[in-house]
Amino acid sequence: HVQLVESGGGSVQPGGSLRLSCDASGYTYSSNCMGWFRQAPGKEPEGVAAMDSTGSTSVADSVKGRFTVSSDNAKNTLYLQLTSLATEDTAMYYCAKGDTIAAGPNYWGQGTQVTVS
Repeated sequence: HVQLVESGGGSVQPGGSLRLSCDASGYTYSSNCMGWFRQAPGKEPEGVAAMDSTGSTSVADSVKGRFTVSSDNAKNTLYLQLTSLATEDTAMYYCAKGDTIAAGPNYWGQGTQVTVS
């Protein structure tokens, strides 16, 4: 069965960095699109970054220049490098998969908490 397991979250000071990982299993990783989303308390979920099945990436304007998405297909792992973290980046970060970027996610991980304070 499909599993997406996030890790790497934690508490950091403003200006700090973290690398989130999403270990995927139970499906053909390289044939699917992957993405990172976040949700802060009391706010709507926000798409942060995405990678399609060709490896093309995109990031939200709110994190452009600070966050980088990458993948190790040999390990079936998606990464999100977070740098220059600010308090407004505090949120639960989720990994998700989907058939296409346009179709949106069809499976979500459980999330990893990032707290910047």
